[in-house]
Amino acid sequence: MTFLKIDWAPNEIFFSLGPIEIHWYSIMFIIAFSLGYYIISKIYINDKKPVELVEPLFIYVVLGTLIGARLGEVFFYNWEYFQNNLIEILLPIKKDSNSSLLFGMIDGFKFVGYRGLASHGATIGIITSMFIYKNKFKYDSVLWIFDRIVIPIAVGGMFVRIGNFFNSEIVGNYTGNNFGIIFSNRGEIYPRHPAQLYEAFGYLILFILLWNLYWKSNFKNQKGFLFGLFLICLFTIRVLVEFIKESQGGLEDQLGILSTGQWLSIPFILIGIFLMIFSKKNI
Repeated sequence: MTFLKIDWAPNEIFFSLGPIEIHWYSIMFIIAFSLGYYIISKIYINDKKPVELVEPLFIYVVLGTLIGARLGEVFFYNWEYFQNNLIEILLPIKKDSNSSLLFGMIDGFKFVGYRGLASHGATIGIITSMFIYKNKFKYDSVLWIFDRIVIPIAVGGMFVRIGNFFNSEIVGNYTGNNFGIIFSNRGEIYPRHPAQLYEAFGYLILFILLWNLYWKSNFKNQKGFLFGLFLICLFTIRVLVEFIKESQGGLEDQLGILSTGQWLSIPFILIGIFLMIFSKKNI
């Protein structure tokens, strides 16, 4: 059934201006953050919270996501490279002797955007940023905030994985048959599992679940319940998809058995179970 085999060779660049290139991956992040802002505004209005609180919340989430995701990539997956290229950790550039930045003013680097981002690092970054935010804007509890922001974060994760698909990165293993995606822009001729799309679909289902639980149940009043459910579901999806995903390196060379993504997911799943069990005490 060759119709199940798709040749995928997308143009990763959405827009370019001189040495600056805007990739589809970046566009997916913009969509995710924009939709997230709209969703959380709608939720705050429903909960009769001042909408003015949403803008700083949004800024803290964006910064926590980007900084945490980048540092997660650096320390969880690629420290061997970044320890010798520290300038590339927080700047969207990469060494290239044939390129230059700022219209030739800086030689030896090219603009590549933030393509190395890790979801586990993003989770840690968001959690950290929310505690900082809560310390400044003192209303309700931090669990109340987590229970709300995980709803747009779930659908945001879907768009990020679609961006990975456009970049032909975080690919699945070879299927060994005529089903799958041929990433021909990687020079490949055999189909792989579209692991990015599997994960994106899982996050879409998670978003629908959280959205309906928020609007159609009283679980949002059990502080920590939705946050705990989010952690369990999202990282269980991650663990399952990792079984058919190509290795990304990192901790698995030392720990073996499971992939780096699976090892990093286990603590979040356990935290989620704890939150759901004790959420009734936080009503």
